[in-house]
Amino acid sequence: MESQSSTLLPEGAKARRVYLSLHDQITDGRLCDGETLPGEQRLAETYSVSRVTVRRALDALNERGLIEKRVGSGTRVRSKAISDKRTALNFNTLMPQLVEMGQATTARLLSFSYSHPPFQVAKALGLDPAEKAQIAIRVRASDGVPFSYLTTYVPTLVAQNYSENDLATTPLFKLLERSGVQIDAAHQSVSAALAGPEVAEALNVAEGSALLSLKRVVRDATGKGVEFLSGLYRPDMFSLEMPLTRVGDGMGRHWEPAIGQSDQGDQGPAEQVKL
Repeated sequence: MESQSSTLLPEGAKARRVYLSLHDQITDGRLCDGETLPGEQRLAETYSVSRVTVRRALDALNERGLIEKRVGSGTRVRSKAISDKRTALNFNTLMPQLVEMGQATTARLLSFSYSHPPFQVAKALGLDPAEKAQIAIRVRASDGVPFSYLTTYVPTLVAQNYSENDLATTPLFKLLERSGVQIDAAHQSVSAALAGPEVAEALNVAEGSALLSLKRVVRDATGKGVEFLSGLYRPDMFSLEMPLTRVGDGMGRHWEPAIGQSDQGDQGPAEQVKL
């Protein structure tokens, strides 16, 4: 797991500018795994900063595991160590893949309480303003590296069927089904968010880092809301992919999601879009 100091950007605006530039070049593949970075003096000239500033940026990259400093052989890029841990999920099979992730990864329960949920959550679940919900915050990790910060809201009548210890050891969907809930449908949306102090510390990222934000409302067979999930995911370890296919004729020809298809569907080559 990354050290606690890796949650911070290097001190100084210039050092952060160098850090973010190199970080982006490494994570998007412009600087390849194993490639040797230019020396500190060369980088200082490139970015018009001092060698001390460059050293701060490189130290931060080293703490994040994106580079490796070797005496006598220079500084090498370690992008493969990050890409190997990235979880790629397909939009067409997102729900089963999230279930599989819940079984294959570990979770740490940060909080468990009964309280009034935010207005928008209560509205989505169909709760009265006076009703409380069971609110839990968990961090999921893969090989010891945190990748998601999950906040779940469950109506009290449903949540009373499981304990805090149950939630710390068992995926929530299993607890819902064990409670007799017949899950029928869900609505999910994906957007972006910035990491606040608590989330940044839990995920070992810098405050203000961009995160993938996923919100999901799960309903039972009667249409009642039984779970509201607000998930924040590290984009360097999580991506959403969507196969596309070309449809239409002439000027109206365009891309559409290849619903129900794998990455190479029956209607011809499909393209992956990583969000």
